[in-house]
Parts: sequence; structure tokens; C-alpha cells
Amino acid sequence: MARVSAEHKSKLWLYDISEDLDALRMIKKCMMEFGSESAGEGEDKGVVVGLEKDVQQLVFKVILSAEVCVIKKPILIKGMVGMGKTTLARKAYNHPAIIEKFKRRAWISLSSFTSRHEVVMELVRQLVTLDGDSLLLEEMDIQSLEQMLRRQLKEMPPWFIVLDNVLPEMCYESFLLVLARHLYISDECRLLITSCHQIEQQFYTHEMKALDSDKSWRLFLKTVDKFTSVENKFTKELERKGREMLKKCGGLPLAIIDVGREKAKQRLLGIEWEELFDSIDLCETLKKLEPMYNSLDGQLKSCFLHMSFFKENAITREEKLHHVWAANGVRIGTTPCASLADRSIIEVVHPYPEMFRVKRCRMNPLLHMLSIKKAEEEMDLEILRNNGNNRPLESPRHCVIHCGRAKFNHSTNQDKFSHSTNQDKCLVSLMFHGGGRYLDDAGKSYWKSFELLKILDLEDFGAKTLLESIGTLTELRYLGLRNNYIEEIPHSLGGLKRLEVLDIALNFMVEVPDIIKDMSSLRHLYMSDVIYWKPLEVDALQNLETLTFMSIYSWTYEASNLEKMTSLYKLGIEEIDENSDVSELFPALDTLKELTHLILSGFRFRMMSCLDEICVHNIQTLRLDGCIARLPSVDSFPREIKYLALVNTCLDEDPMPILMELPYLRRLKLRNAYNGRELVFNMSQLEILCISELWNLRKIQFVEYGMAGLQQLDIMNCPHLETLPEGIRLTYRLKKFKMVTSKHIATKIRNSDLVSKIVEVDINP
Repeated sequence: MARVSAEHKSKLWLYDISEDLDALRMIKKCMMEFGSESAGEGEDKGVVVGLEKDVQQLVFKVILSAEVCVIKKPILIKGMVGMGKTTLARKAYNHPAIIEKFKRRAWISLSSFTSRHEVVMELVRQLVTLDGDSLLLEEMDIQSLEQMLRRQLKEMPPWFIVLDNVLPEMCYESFLLVLARHLYISDECRLLITSCHQIEQQFYTHEMKALDSDKSWRLFLKTVDKFTSVENKFTKELERKGREMLKKCGGLPLAIIDVGREKAKQRLLGIEWEELFDSIDLCETLKKLEPMYNSLDGQLKSCFLHMSFFKENAITREEKLHHVWAANGVRIGTTPCASLADRSIIEVVHPYPEMFRVKRCRMNPLLHMLSIKKAEEEMDLEILRNNGNNRPLESPRHCVIHCGRAKFNHSTNQDKFSHSTNQDKCLVSLMFHGGGRYLDDAGKSYWKSFELLKILDLEDFGAKTLLESIGTLTELRYLGLRNNYIEEIPHSLGGLKRLEVLDIALNFMVEVPDIIKDMSSLRHLYMSDVIYWKPLEVDALQNLETLTFMSIYSWTYEASNLEKMTSLYKLGIEEIDENSDVSELFPALDTLKELTHLILSGFRFRMMSCLDEICVHNIQTLRLDGCIARLPSVDSFPREIKYLALVNTCLDEDPMPILMELPYLRRLKLRNAYNGRELVFNMSQLEILCISELWNLRKIQFVEYGMAGLQQLDIMNCPHLETLPEGIRLTYRLKKFKMVTSKHIATKIRNSDLVSKIVEVDINP
């Protein structure tokens, strides 16, 4: 049309473009009909493995369910690119039970170019019986189309609509609200959306998970069998090699199918499987993932690039991610991890008690591979490995060193980190992974050449000593020394005036000199099992926001001094025993106006002192870890408390009469907390309940309608608990149940009808 128009531009007044417009509309109509018909095919012609459980759950426990936790809610299938969202939605759409239930169905496949007008028009075309030519819909404006759709939705029989691949930038919020409003009018209608993004918090979300090793192998086999047109058989040794190769795919169906197709083509060329399983090429899959990266804003792109600093498949703490991002100057909002999780870029391994927070997370190996590729291209990242398989840069700004158990071969790596090289002067970040023998040959002046270094991370590295020259890293913002064998912190660390994060936790009995008070820029200090020769004057650190853990015997906590710590919001105190004087501690803590998180930890198996004066008014999250004779009274508990964890408290007295009186408690964790045989719950405001390692527990009772707000129930390792409470039938909002127990009890619980209406059930073994 554009070419013809250009050819006739000199005599456009003679040219009738209406015929071309009609032809274009007809082509467009055929294309959209083809899209909806292909989605509605009775049989799925692709290679599909491992969705049986998801289909059953989605169809019978969500779409066709009348339970309060899912009814009247739009349904979202969420997961990263290539995880099988569309395949699962198509399986549900074509399920016989869905076809029988819903007389009107519509499937709309979207792209970033699909307009709202096109979506509404196609919904009308698929759902409404039209008297005239459907091409006339093209002439209607969006308001008229939406008015027609709203009117028809009210009058038609139960309908089921699928919007496949909804993106936030489509700005469909108001349109989705129109459809969602009809769900409230009629319990019979359903709206299903697939997206990589958490479109709306109020949706019921079905999170797609990566395939495990067995399902990955089955999918690979089905793919190569389909493309080679023969049934391929493998020896145990070849299968082992094949499974090892597929680990690089991270359980992503898209990657597994790509690899299967490529290996099938190579096999048809005569290459033997022994040779094919020696390597894997994921370049095509990475290209398909790149649009996800390109769609991120500047802030999230920086966060994504920095994920390359961490080990593949590593479970990482949210707070560490925040610290590394901030130390490198990434301007982050309040919830960057939650934003990445909402986009299916990271997987939440352990949610935080607070909404929109992530306690621990990990990244799929394919996305981690993409983050390395992009970081090498865009931020001068260099990765060195003990095997010498490296691509050294002339002036790297960020470096990750992977060491094995053997001593690092410096000659293989061109003496890359010799203190005399100029490359060191450009480094901003230096991360060590693996064995700590890399630094065995380092000279006393090793650190002096790292003039611009802001981040140094040796977590889990096995380091035993720190050189005094580490105090010359005057630009350092983040120093991670967690979980090593360090026995003494050098005095020179006191000279790191710009250091904002110091993590020396999990170094057993590490000596710390009286230098902390000199680190005036410190914002986050993590310690445990630390030896101090004199009490630390941490109250001099007015910028401190996090302090975990301080021994109650190694800290001066006069109220007049603590008033200066105006930013402290998280505090952990350890080694509390029966001799600890807490009568002064709690009133002093009450002067910390920003303090909302408090952890009190006992000293090994000794009894903690009485906590009756624990009423620190602003506390919202409280963890008690250690033996206590009894809980504080209701009046002594912080009134605003929303999350409470009782760990290893070994109470003989039933805690429930007190806990049931906490009006704002939303999440409760009981781990080795109680020695009794029975627990009775009547906490209608409670949303999440986690019970574990209650070795004597025989019975749990839910008072009738007493747990109406419960959404998640976890029961782990309670060996004598053989039944669930009858009252679980009345927890209408309960949608997640997880249990780890013996094989006998697991079978008994699984065969009972008590969990039949819960949407997500995970019972092991």
C-alpha cells in the first residue's frame, strides 16, 4: 500500500485507496482468525512434558473452583520467557471440562503492537454472534466496541477469556478492570492471563516452575525423537552425560527444546551422541531472552547486570544484593528485588515477612548466563577461572574469580592480580568464589594497588587471614567476609572511613579490635560469635541501620547514647542467658524510634532471662531464638507486632492463650518452640502459619471459623502429627499447604479429603 501510494502520489486524487484498505482488513481478519483457531485446536502438536499436575490444578482447583480464595479473581499464569505459560494456558483452554462448562470462549494472542481496539474487536468477534459482516467492526470506535462488549458479557452464558502474553506497557489496566468487574457480577465467568509480569497483586497467580532433571530429560528425548523420527535409546553412561549437559538449560523448556532440535539435526548429519553430549550451544536461546533485558529501565538493567557477580544458581540474600547495588552507585528504589521477581527475572526462594520484600532469591542459569554476557559487553566485566578458560581484558572494571580447591594458577592467568599490574587500579568490584588458597601467595602489600576498589567480597571463600594492607582500600564501600575461617580482624580496617557495609558473620570466634567506632560511614554491620577485648561503642555510629549480632555482654547500651542512633531499624542481640540484665536493655531500645526488627538470641542451651519488659513499642518483627521459661504476658508484647518467630524456645507452657491475644499478628513461625502435645488456634487475622520440629505434637485444632484469614500453612517434621485439624475445611482463604513428614503419614494425609479443596498442595515424601 505504501509503495503504490508513493507511485501515485502525483495523482493521488485519481487513486481509490478503499479497495486496498478492504483487502488489508480481510488479510488482517484471516490472520486473527488463524491465531484464535490455532489456540483452540483440540490437540497440541508441540512437545510437552511435565504439565499434568499444573493442568489438573489450574482446571479443577482454580478455573472450575467455587472456593473463596480463587472465585471472582482473574487468573494469572506467570513465569519467565520460555517457561511454558502459553502451553499451559492452551492445555486448560482445550480441556474437555472447560469446553463443557463454558459455552463462549475467546483466545487473544497479544504482542507489543496489539492495540486495545484490536483486542476488544477480536473479543466481540469471538464471543458475540453478529448479524452482518464482522469487517464492519473495523469502522467502530473503541467506546462503541467496549459498550457492545460490556452489554453482551452481561447477557451471554458463562464465558472464558484468555489473554495470552499481556505486557505492562500495553496499559490495559482499565480494560482488565472492566472484564474483572464482570467476574464479580457472575461466579460462572473466568478471565485467564499469561504474562512474565505480575500484572496485579489481586490476581490469583499460578507461578510456573523450572523442570527438574527427570522432566528435562524426558522433554529432550521427546524433542529428538520427533525431529529424528526414530526412538532414540541411550546407555546409562550416555544418559548421565546428557543429563549433565542439560543442567545448563536450567529446566527452561524453551532452551531444552532448542538444544534438542540442534542435537537432532547434528545426529541426522551422522555425528555420534557421545560427541554431541560433550558440549552445548545456547546462543539461540539467549537471543530469545534478550528482549526481556532490553525492556528493563535503566535502574533494573543495572541490577540485572550485577547479578553476574554471583555464582550460577546461588541462593542470595536480598540485603546483600541491595548492598552491592548501592556500593556500585546503582540508584535503587525500595523494592528492586520485588520488581525483578514481579518480572520473573529472579525466583523467590524465601519470601520476607513484609509484603513486597524478598528474603532469599536465585536466578535461572540461562538468565545468569545472559547477565554475564551483557555485563561483559556493557560494564567491562572480567571472569577468571582456575582452569585458565578466560578472556582477560586490558582494563576491567569488575572482576569475578572462580577458584577450585587447588591453588590458583596465577601463571595461567597471566599474573593478572600481581600487585604491580596497572589493571588493578581500574577495578571497582572484586568477587571471589570457591577455595581460599588463591591468596596463599599474596604478598604483604597485595591490596595497595587496588586504588578504586569499592566492593570486595570473600564470602564462603575459606579465607583464614587478612593482610594489614587491606586497610589501604580507602574507597571501599562493601567488605564481605561472611562464613570464613578468619581469626582476627586487622587494626587497619579502622581506616576504611567510607565503608558502609561490613559483614564478618559466621567466622567462629573472630577477634575484633576496638575499631568499629572509627568507621563513621557504616550503615550495616553483620557479626556473630565475635570476641571483643572491650565493649564496642557502636552507639557512635549514627548512620547505622542494621546491627546483627551484638553480644549483650559486649555492648554499652545506655539510653542516652542509643538516642543518637536515629537510623537503626534492625537489631540482633545474642548470648542472652539467665544472668543477663534485660531490665535496662528494653527501656534503652525503646528510645530507638526507627527500630522495627528485633532478634533476641540465647547462649547455646542456657535459659534466656525473663522477657517480661520486652515492650518496645515500634517493633513489628520479633524473633526469639533460645530457651525461655515462659512467654512475656500479652501486655508486655509489642502491640504493633505483625511477624513473630519462636525458635528453639522449648516452652513447656502452652503459648497459644497469649499469642491469640496479639491483634495485628499476621505471620507466625513455631520451630522447636513447644514441648506439649496439642495446639489450639483461634487467630482470624493470621495469614501465614509455619510449624516445624514440634517433636511431641499430636494434635492441632482450629476453632470453628477461627482461622478464616489463613492463606498458607506449613507443617514440617512433626513426626507424631498424623492428622490435620477438621477446622481446615473452614479456612476458605487457604490456598497453599506444605507438609514434610514420614512416608506413612504423608500417604494418610494425601488420601484424606481435608486437602482436596486447597489449590496448592505439596506433601513430601
